[in-house]
Amino acid sequence: MASTPENAAAGPAAKAALYLRVSTGRQADSDLSIPDQRRQITSYCAAKRWDVTAEFVEPGNTATDDRRPAFQAMIDAALVKPPGFTIIIVHSFSRFFRDQFQFEFYVRKLAKNGVRLISITQDLGDDPMSVMMRQIMTLFDEYQSKENAKHTLRAMKENARQGYWNGALPPIGYRTVAAGQRGTKIKKKLEVDPIHADTVRLIYRLALTGDGQNGPMGIKSIATYLNDHNIRTRDGGKFGVASIHQILTRTTYIGQHKYNHRSYRTKVLKPETEHAIMAVPPIVTAVEFHAVQTALKSRSPQWMAPRAVSGPTLLTGICFCAFCGGAMTLRTGKGSVGRIYRYYTCSTKARQGASGCRGLTVPMDRLDRAVVDHLEWRLLDPQRLAKMMDQLLERREEWSERRRGHITELRKRSAEAEAKLKRIYEAIENGVVNVADPSLKDRIAELTAIRDQARLDAERSAASIERLGPAITPETLRRFALAARRKLRNKDGTYRRDHLRALAQRVEVVDQTQIRIIGAKTELLRTLVTGVSVESAALGVRSFVPKWRPREDSNLRPPV
Repeated sequence: MASTPENAAAGPAAKAALYLRVSTGRQADSDLSIPDQRRQITSYCAAKRWDVTAEFVEPGNTATDDRRPAFQAMIDAALVKPPGFTIIIVHSFSRFFRDQFQFEFYVRKLAKNGVRLISITQDLGDDPMSVMMRQIMTLFDEYQSKENAKHTLRAMKENARQGYWNGALPPIGYRTVAAGQRGTKIKKKLEVDPIHADTVRLIYRLALTGDGQNGPMGIKSIATYLNDHNIRTRDGGKFGVASIHQILTRTTYIGQHKYNHRSYRTKVLKPETEHAIMAVPPIVTAVEFHAVQTALKSRSPQWMAPRAVSGPTLLTGICFCAFCGGAMTLRTGKGSVGRIYRYYTCSTKARQGASGCRGLTVPMDRLDRAVVDHLEWRLLDPQRLAKMMDQLLERREEWSERRRGHITELRKRSAEAEAKLKRIYEAIENGVVNVADPSLKDRIAELTAIRDQARLDAERSAASIERLGPAITPETLRRFALAARRKLRNKDGTYRRDHLRALAQRVEVVDQTQIRIIGAKTELLRTLVTGVSVESAALGVRSFVPKWRPREDSNLRPPV
């Protein structure tokens, strides 16, 4: 327990440890608080004739919890038997803790091993009144700390709303740039980093349409693709599942960076009312972002059973009864010669009988064939596709212009890095720079990485423009349709689940002669352009009506 200096001074050979703390690293670098604490406490110990045997400095850690390296080292040293010191001296109790419960816990823990805590500015004894006063002081320190945190957070949220970056490493694809100065403080904003922004766009493109050889990729497949193609993170490391998921779900990339959306201690998401939205330059479009969220949700086990995502049945998870809305599930039966038959059956009717739903039972092969035939010969009709191309051409030209601007920026950055390297080499040759300087090697490696990455990204962007090919013509539309049709079937005649689901997201069985196929136009167009290995980011039209339904006048439904 804390004691008065007079009591502590009873032993002239007492050994003391100093604990010095400031709350932030910025204070530790520029503030005079720690030197002042050291000077005052050292003078205090000299006046009491105490020997200072240890000093523990916490340069930038909050006292609201015990996750402090120097603090834990001090506690460990104080709890050995016998301890190397019997007194811990602080400038004020708030340096030790700003949590009243934790404060009392550690004070009593130290007292059991014969170690006392003394504040040189808060002279208290061991009597009950002094203990009560100390508890009141620490309780007020805790309250003051929470009030300060509240006001600081409020100021930082407003700073974010005004478009300024509050610090920390920006998301991949962005970099900080000075945007003004208020007093001595330089305000910063985020701008698109052309080197890594292309990597972000590639990740979204892979999630939406794949690499031109396969359908849309999952998170793990994207990470594998990037690592296999030697596309690295900004620090040169390999991509992992967590980093890909964060990129695909972060609203920053559509121009809405969320500040204060998660508790930094518990990592629990906060209510949206507590978020501060910071406007930043977007890297992908909002429709691309929301399309990826829909795709991730459709693959999530929380929303769809894993068998519906990766099972062998073509329409599992997207086939429903038009009467009750229940899923059409697979049922099997045996014929007279031992042949196994498979059917899609209304799950409600299967569980509850005809009283639950009057839904149908449809042979699996007939329904699969009807759906695929309709998509092949009704939906993928060049004349129908021509109606969608006007906006597609406009989007492609806009994308091309943006990409050319990115290429120019990348080549400029590569040239700047190359020029800096040449100046360094010239300085080495002229003896201006010391070759033994350890920072020289790191600087050369950094500039080389920037130059090579910029060149690689510029080449990849230029190649994507070249792959656009000629203008879209009726012949191009015909090839689009043929390529998409081919991708619906495997070489053995079976169907490709991923490509079918890119065209149709829901199939409803109405009766024995009628089915209803529902899908998103954006998914349809992405499938078309992927069919001929065209970069979907360039052709990704995202401005159509969200849903399309086949109409009876132009899309006769084949009998089941």
